[in-house]
Amino acid sequence: MPKGTGWRISLIFIFVFLSFLYMTPTLVGKMPSWWSGLLPKDKIHLGLDLQGGTHLVLEVDTQKAVEGSLDIVATDLEDTLNSKNLHFKRINRAGSDKVTVVVYDKGTAEAVQKLLKDKYPGYDLSPSYDEGGFVALDLRIGDKDAQDRKDKAVAQALETIRNRIDQFGVSEPVIQREGVNHIVVQLPGIKDPQRAIDLIGKTARLEFKMVREDIPPASAGIPEDAELLREKTVDPVTGAVSEVPLVLQRKSLITGDLLTDAQVRIDSQFNQPYVAIEFNSLGAKLFDQVTAANVGKRFAIVLDNNIYSAPVIRERISGGSAQISGNFTEKTAADLAIVLRAGALPAPVKIIQNVTVGPSLGQDSIHKGLMAGLIGVVLVVVFMAIYYKLCGMVANLGMVLNVIYLMGALAALGATLTLPGIAAIVLLIGMSVDSNVIIFERIREELKLGKTPKAALDAGYDKAFLTIMDSHITTLITAAVLFQFGTGPVKGFAVSLSLGVIINLFTALIATKVTFDLFLAKGTAKKLSI
Repeated sequence: MPKGTGWRISLIFIFVFLSFLYMTPTLVGKMPSWWSGLLPKDKIHLGLDLQGGTHLVLEVDTQKAVEGSLDIVATDLEDTLNSKNLHFKRINRAGSDKVTVVVYDKGTAEAVQKLLKDKYPGYDLSPSYDEGGFVALDLRIGDKDAQDRKDKAVAQALETIRNRIDQFGVSEPVIQREGVNHIVVQLPGIKDPQRAIDLIGKTARLEFKMVREDIPPASAGIPEDAELLREKTVDPVTGAVSEVPLVLQRKSLITGDLLTDAQVRIDSQFNQPYVAIEFNSLGAKLFDQVTAANVGKRFAIVLDNNIYSAPVIRERISGGSAQISGNFTEKTAADLAIVLRAGALPAPVKIIQNVTVGPSLGQDSIHKGLMAGLIGVVLVVVFMAIYYKLCGMVANLGMVLNVIYLMGALAALGATLTLPGIAAIVLLIGMSVDSNVIIFERIREELKLGKTPKAALDAGYDKAFLTIMDSHITTLITAAVLFQFGTGPVKGFAVSLSLGVIINLFTALIATKVTFDLFLAKGTAKKLSI
């Protein structure tokens, strides 16, 4: 055996063994009980175009997240200035990038200015200026902080959507960030895509606000610290829907961020579903304080600017439990509980692409894809055997190893196989023999110069090396670009192509070479069947 052949043969068989080991869950399906521990459990998943499902591209309105953080800053400043007895006329968000503080005199403005510099060092503070006889200050969010808030909003939206989908019960979903503010969601095999879409897109901002019964809803002049929202009611007899306008205090006393749990319950008296909620320790404390201070007043439960209910607080409520009643069906109550448990989206999301694929189309795609692959393999095998004779059969062996290694690698990575991914495998079949064609033509040239089979073989591989490397590296760069900027099935094509290119380098330059070395080991061969 030629020197260095042993480790190469061992490497080939180790990779074959590992490939079949990782493919076992894919080939067998449900694994026996003893198949556990360190043994591989991942399998090749089928993409949406093969098993059906929904592909969504969501756009996060990151600017709203910045505005939301400025609203929090404004509320925090109100509490801080009140606690320090610094009187102010108005604190509000102005535009999309700043908070304006209006005070009564320059002395207060100087104290507020110092406080703002200490409390918000990353923000830009403008010099004080006159505003209708009062003194105003602008606290503007810096570009770095704004960008950081936008990035966090997308990351938080990604996690929130993932939590919602996990609770919805979709198996093997794909949820990933794409670009600056896009999120790709793939839901394979889903039976009710519209319900999932509605669930994903809900902002689900839960707020508890006091009802301003001193202001009639028909009033033309509603003050800045109040807002007009509507409560939907359904007549239990006729089913008619009506909307009752209510004026609420604009500032939220408690928000859904303080929830720890939300579950669907059935009201024993009216047999209607409602959502029972539990607050964390801070939420329970606030809820206790608010209900104690407002007995006899109405307390509105608001979700996404819609009033679900506005009950009268009969007594102080301790313990951190409450309920959201409304005109729920069991399904709408269950969906509301899911979004409340998973958390509110930090910013609104908009669906900019929605593609649904039926499973029958997927089965047809699998059948046609496999048929195309089989025809491609047969044609390549026959051509190589006829044109390059026994050397062509060695190339065919390399092609078979290519496919085995690629499927094993896809299984090991738990990759998703798409229809373009199958196309990449078919392309790999051609690429695998293409490398050998380059090598064989170089060998033929060396044989025409009168070299021995062994010398011609070595020279052919040496001279073809740079050409093969160059073509594979450029293909790999193309695949990387497709993966970076492509979506859905395009990424599947890029993954299969990238793995195929790397594997093909191994089979073309090592696996087929060691096969030839074994045949020519004794040095007695007079000619090559090429």
